[in-house]
Amino acid sequence: MTKRILAAMSGGIDSSVAALILRKEGYEVIGVSMDLYDFSEVTKKREGTCCSLDDLYDARRVCDLIGIPYYVLNLKEEFRREVIDRFVREYSSGRTPNPCVLCNEHLKFRALLRKADELGAEGVATGHYALIRKDETGRRRLFASPDASKDQSYFLFSLDSERLKRIRFPVGGMMKSEVRRIAAEAGLPVVEKRESQDICFVTDHSYASFLNKRGIEDREGHFVDRDGNVLGVHKGILHYTVGQRKGLGIAAREPLYVVAIDAEKNEVILGTEGENRSDGATVSNVTFVAGTPPASEFRATVKVRYRHPGAAATVLCEGERLSVRFDVPQKSVTPGQALVVYDGDEVLGGGWIECASV
Repeated sequence: MTKRILAAMSGGIDSSVAALILRKEGYEVIGVSMDLYDFSEVTKKREGTCCSLDDLYDARRVCDLIGIPYYVLNLKEEFRREVIDRFVREYSSGRTPNPCVLCNEHLKFRALLRKADELGAEGVATGHYALIRKDETGRRRLFASPDASKDQSYFLFSLDSERLKRIRFPVGGMMKSEVRRIAAEAGLPVVEKRESQDICFVTDHSYASFLNKRGIEDREGHFVDRDGNVLGVHKGILHYTVGQRKGLGIAAREPLYVVAIDAEKNEVILGTEGENRSDGATVSNVTFVAGTPPASEFRATVKVRYRHPGAAATVLCEGERLSVRFDVPQKSVTPGQALVVYDGDEVLGGGWIECASV
């Protein structure tokens, strides 16, 4: 009996090749795109983002070419509730959220799995660069892609082993060059398409402008140092994030960085490069792929943001929270960002940075 599977189609090269591979393997593939946001009032060219109407058109062209049905799911309300509303709350409170992690968790691997159930499909396939392996007990485990420059395992830390049983990453073990070769040989119309890099719903590249339109107002306040001494006036906390150096407009003997944001006091705290480093972090809303941590205290490599190279650390589990102590102080440990825990190239789990410790 032919197995049926949903292929999440973003309109990009990776998801297109993933669907093509499954088709060639004999799956009954159903192409599905998520309609997440209303771009009707956006007039600027959106090259470099995802989820636009052009992307839906590209996804349909690919599905027509490889001979699979294609559907668009209206998930605007779920996207607003689970991703945009949280982004607004977090950013306006001085934190820097990562909406791509939330989109993966709540939309691609919850909403789409529900749709797979409705259509009698065994699961969902995407174009993510990550690996799923089955161990000797049958449990699914999550690993980083061999293409380190494209690895997306960081965004997938909240997936548990049960959901991984129903997920496929057909290009996850490939190098990007191989994916491009397959796309070119198949004549896919997206082979030269630029990859998405920006947050899809921030359409004018300005977080502050996006938040202003949603009723979050800018208020001038003070730049201060760690001791509370006033260093100058800022234009509103929406314009700053931890680790930021440029655009501060403060003259000093040595470069200053945003080291913290106090939304309650409307203050942006500045410090030197040394003050921008943290000894550890407290992490909340923690999940592990296996369901439980490997031990109450263990050694691991942790990433404090997507492009972070990883840092050796000691991890102490305290219920649904982690206390992480880095071997070497790390730069720009930012509240609101995801902290992901690795054992070598295996993703153990992760959570959200509550605060950094100095």
